[in-house]
Amino acid sequence: MINIALYQPDIPQNTAAIIRLGACLGVKVHIIEPCGFRLDDSRFKRVAMDYYKMIKVTRYRNFNEFKDKNNKSRIILMTTKAKKPYYSFKFKKNDILLLGRESAGVPEGIHKELKNKLKIPINKKARSLNIAISAAIASSEAIRQINYTNDK
Repeated sequence: MINIALYQPDIPQNTAAIIRLGACLGVKVHIIEPCGFRLDDSRFKRVAMDYYKMIKVTRYRNFNEFKDKNNKSRIILMTTKAKKPYYSFKFKKNDILLLGRESAGVPEGIHKELKNKLKIPINKKARSLNIAISAAIASSEAIRQINYTNDK
């Protein structure tokens, strides 16, 4: 199973859309605190609807706790600063796609620490995709590669 991790998310609607994505695709979702909103935020609840109850969302106090508790998985940073496109990467079961904070990405220290960094090629005039769209694109490719089916 592929995982999606959100580093200190700050837009409730994006986090909710990723939780909905996780519920629909059978993808685990991790949230690395601090989160920039409360999970009872009305904007979050409006998008997450009842999908939040369909999956287990694991929360971590910080990046070190997240890394320690997932030390058997590869953490793959999705970033506009990467050189390698996501479709050229060989995904494995239990990989974790890490997406940075919408307003700031991940700190430089985390960026340097992670070996695997991927990008979604976009128009050179654009800055970045929405984080939920990036999560959907990357997780779909990972699922396709590992031949995962979720016919429940």
